[in-house]
Amino acid sequence: MNQRQDGKIRCDACPVMCYIAEGNSGACDRYANHGGQIVRLDPLTILDRRLAAGDSVKPFLGANWDGGLGQEDEVFVTAIGAGTTYPDYKPAPFIVSREIEGVDFVTVVTEAIFSYCGVKVKIDTDRHLGKEGAVVRSSGEAVGLVITSEYGSQMLSLGGVDHLTGGSKGEGRETCDALMRLCNKEAVELSIDGGATVIVQAGQPPIVDGVREERMRVGCGSATIGMFASQWQGLVDEVVVVDDHITGVVSEHQAGKVIDWQETGIRIKGRRSTPGRYFQVAEPGLGWGGTDIEDPLTILGDWNAAKGARPGLTLLMVSTTGEQFGYYCLDDDLVPQPAPLPETLQATVDLITENCEPALCTVLFMGGAGGSLRAGATRNPVKLTRSVQKKHTAVSCGGVPAYVWPGGGITIMVDVLNLPDNAFGYVPTPAIVAPLEFTVRREDYHDLGGYDDAVRSITKAIEDGSEYGVNSRVVGPGPNTFLTRDDKEI
Repeated sequence: MNQRQDGKIRCDACPVMCYIAEGNSGACDRYANHGGQIVRLDPLTILDRRLAAGDSVKPFLGANWDGGLGQEDEVFVTAIGAGTTYPDYKPAPFIVSREIEGVDFVTVVTEAIFSYCGVKVKIDTDRHLGKEGAVVRSSGEAVGLVITSEYGSQMLSLGGVDHLTGGSKGEGRETCDALMRLCNKEAVELSIDGGATVIVQAGQPPIVDGVREERMRVGCGSATIGMFASQWQGLVDEVVVVDDHITGVVSEHQAGKVIDWQETGIRIKGRRSTPGRYFQVAEPGLGWGGTDIEDPLTILGDWNAAKGARPGLTLLMVSTTGEQFGYYCLDDDLVPQPAPLPETLQATVDLITENCEPALCTVLFMGGAGGSLRAGATRNPVKLTRSVQKKHTAVSCGGVPAYVWPGGGITIMVDVLNLPDNAFGYVPTPAIVAPLEFTVRREDYHDLGGYDDAVRSITKAIEDGSEYGVNSRVVGPGPNTFLTRDDKEI
């Protein structure tokens, strides 16, 4: 409810409840006082399949719109710019119906305020960013931590209610700002206690301590040995693939044994796991294969002549991306001496590089949608939760189907790269605002206790807008939205 006070009106779209003067916006920059009415500043975003097909679409401008929509099954109303249900006593801003292949569906559209939310960040690099559990900071404030690494990637968990509201105001504001910018596909610089500084942007290569990462590793050192052992045979006497996880040695490795690779008397400093596979050859770092070494010979012990070492024996040492490599020949004292890499071996190094995928950053938004916002969809919120868990109700975020975690509640996860630009906002409490849509068969919506009286056709909804205005925009759907041609069911 808006109340006048000194010529200002109160916005009730979030718990801050700003008093806004005519022509100004609230603290969130999302809502403004326009002619004595609170309006949403970002237009309602509508996805239209025809744009993706190259057709033109008339932009919707509220009262100037002529009502022509074409086929409604080509259109999907997202929650981007829709406004909110907050404080959740009222139906969602848009509850729209449309027919898909002869079946009536209802989509409940709202912008949800998430206190329990964050992002999971996957950074494709072997370089050591920080120890597991290390604090991640943005502008000096703690915003998350390093979590368990995955194959070829470092992982961060950022945000969450403890950082948003459980610490200082500065920590909460910086966490909220970092989350929103990451979700809106902007670059954010993060520093890790005791580790590196990394610039993260969804869909872009990470920049680690000022160096742009180009590629993921082809595999660990052992996997690399397995993939390329037969291609090295006959070209070199020994190959060591240096890796922070498992350093591989071809003459000892199972792959070398099965193709009758001869012993070389090599010794590796590190903890031997199984034949030809070594852990902990060095400390993690930004050097060869995610270790801290710049000279790979430092991981070698004395060569054993009794087990095959001899003057003239050749050795290739290479990292798991092929970015670092060295070729050596044992002298009369069985000490490796650098030598030019033969062209025949250069081709094998190039093959490792060719098989590495481009290094990218992936940002997944994750939030809990099982709270009070459900009251904007149905008068009996738990029925919505159960319907989602049974997959009778589909959940999307900005038109992109969300992964719903098993178990209780409605905990969703979505790749931000698939959403239209600037789909996320914030409220100064602080919390993240994310678009959310629930799509269900109309008869099921009625059974859930839905707001039947608030259901409108897409045409009517766009024409009349909501209490937060009528501005709309039309964009083409991405490859992973509800409107892709291959989608047969929702």
